[in-house]
Amino acid sequence: MRYAAIDIGSNAVRLLIADIIENDGSVSFKKNTLIRVPLRLGDDAFLNQHISDKKAADLVKTMHAFHNLMDVYKVTEYMACATSAMREAKNGAEVVKKIKEETNVDLTIVHGQVEAKIIYASHAEQNIDRTKNYLYIDVGGGSTELSLFSAGELIASKSFNIGTIRILDNQDTEESWNTMRDFIREHTRHFKGVFGIGTGGNINKLYKLSEEKNNAPLTFVKLKSLYDYLDSFSLKDRINVLGLNQDRADVIIPACEIYLSVMKWAGIKSIYVPSVGMVDGIIQTLIDENRVKTALK
Repeated sequence: MRYAAIDIGSNAVRLLIADIIENDGSVSFKKNTLIRVPLRLGDDAFLNQHISDKKAADLVKTMHAFHNLMDVYKVTEYMACATSAMREAKNGAEVVKKIKEETNVDLTIVHGQVEAKIIYASHAEQNIDRTKNYLYIDVGGGSTELSLFSAGELIASKSFNIGTIRILDNQDTEESWNTMRDFIREHTRHFKGVFGIGTGGNINKLYKLSEEKNNAPLTFVKLKSLYDYLDSFSLKDRINVLGLNQDRADVIIPACEIYLSVMKWAGIKSIYVPSVGMVDGIIQTLIDENRVKTALK
C-alpha cells in the first residue's frame, strides 16, 4: 500500500510517495520517492496577491505530472495541501478549481493552524525526551509555524506571516515580527528550559552543512557561526563555490535569521533537526485518519 503527499508551498512544490508498513498492529511509513519543484508561487502571491497565468500554468503542469506519477506508483490514497502563497492569492480558489478540472487532483488550501497541526503530525519528537519543553519551528517561504509543547502536551500554536520569500520580497512587516516575538516570550517565560525542533528544507540543509553527527542538536552558537559564514559569500558564490541550489542559495539567509530570532526570544540554546516536514506530516495524517476509520467500522 502506498500513500502520497503533495505540499504546495511558497518556495517549492513537493511530492512524497511513501510505502505504508503494517506490523503487529502498528502502522508506519518508509519514504519511497520525493520530488521537489521550485515554482516560487510566493513571488506572485506576496507582491501582487495574485497567482500569475504563467505560474498557474506551471503549477497545473506540475500537478499533472504528479498525478501521472501517483498512477504509475499505484498510490492508493493521497492528500494535497497548499499553504501561505495560495492562502494570500485572491485567485487561489480559482487555481484550485483549474487544477481539479485539468489534472483531477483535489487540492485544499489550509489555514495556518491546520498547517501547524499537520507539521506536528510528523512526530518529529519521537526520538527525543518527551518530558522536556519543545518549541516546534517550521520556516516556510511565506509563513512560520510555531508550536510549544511541554511534557508532550500542546501549550500554544500559531502561524505568522514571516517567511523566506516574503522577506526577500520585502513583504514582511515589523508588526508581524513583533507579534511573533511577543507570542514566544509570553508562552515560554513560564518554562525554565526550552529546546527547539526545526523542520523544513532550509534547516535540513543547514544541519547538513553543520556536519553534526549522530543526530546531535544544532547549537545556537553553531547556527550563528554558520549564518555568518554563508552571509559572507555573495549569492553567486553560494551557488558556484558552496554548491547550493539556486533556489536555496537566497532563501537560506533569511531562514537563518528567522531561526536565530526565534531561538533568541525563546532562550533556546540548541535545536533538534529530525529532517521531516509538511509532506511527512501529511502522510502521517492520512495514516491516523485511516486508523480512526478502521476503528469505527
